[in-house]
Amino acid sequence: MSSKCFLCPRNCGVNRGGGELGFCRCGEDPVVARAAPHFGEEPCISGDMGSGTVFFSGCNMHCVFCQNRKISLMGHGREITVSRLAEIFSELEQTGVHNLNLVTPTHFTDKIVEALKIAMPQIPVVWNSSAYESVETLKTLEGFIQIYMPDLKYTSAAASLRYSDAKDYPSVAKAAILEMYRQRGGCETDSEGLLKSGVLIRHLVLPERLDDAFDVIDWVAESFPKNAVLFSLMSQFVPFADKVKFPELSRSISREEFDRIQSYLSLSRIESGYIQELCSATDELIPNFDLTGV
Repeated sequence: MSSKCFLCPRNCGVNRGGGELGFCRCGEDPVVARAAPHFGEEPCISGDMGSGTVFFSGCNMHCVFCQNRKISLMGHGREITVSRLAEIFSELEQTGVHNLNLVTPTHFTDKIVEALKIAMPQIPVVWNSSAYESVETLKTLEGFIQIYMPDLKYTSAAASLRYSDAKDYPSVAKAAILEMYRQRGGCETDSEGLLKSGVLIRHLVLPERLDDAFDVIDWVAESFPKNAVLFSLMSQFVPFADKVKFPELSRSISREEFDRIQSYLSLSRIESGYIQELCSATDELIPNFDLTGV
């Protein structure tokens, strides 16, 4: 990596290897908070044996409602070498998991590629990200990543700025997802319904943000051939944001809101994917970031 970091759209230009911290608040070497089988993903990812998930610390977004704030904002985790990261990849594969799932990996892209060159798994590698990524950086992943699992959080620049300090998120994320699709094409599953290759787009519904959900559904339906990508409509929003600064995020989404979005989805061209149960809006889905497997 260059002494100046331009891995993500923030383009901080800091020398992370020299001790400077950019927007992600991380140095050059990977920081990991947990590496273990995980069963909280969509069925085509978790399967019966789980997804071999590596939770990276730090993030190039500062979402005010982040449920993983202990690692994304507070920096909890252990700094490791590239060689140790490669060992973790191999150790997870040996547990019999269905895939290697890299969570919030963007700011360590170059180190992850180095580790994959040392220990490329025989199982699919999942890039589980916010989609706030530069196309140029994503191109360095071509051939290393089999499954892209991006969020598409907002279509509103105002919401992106208010909740994630990223006014350009909508245009950046859409361009990133299109690049992901260019690399992998249509989804491919095995005989057990497990995803082997392709793109799974997630949208977490926020209270009072139904227009974003409608726009996301429209964009996905219009941007890809029918059934080419999977779409996951998520209801698990838990009100972690500051209730004084963000009163509109002080509650979970209502049944009426979610029913309206499901109805809108049912009328779209999207047929392949998942709808999360409304009862998923609980902190029980948050992993224990206890350095397991690190």
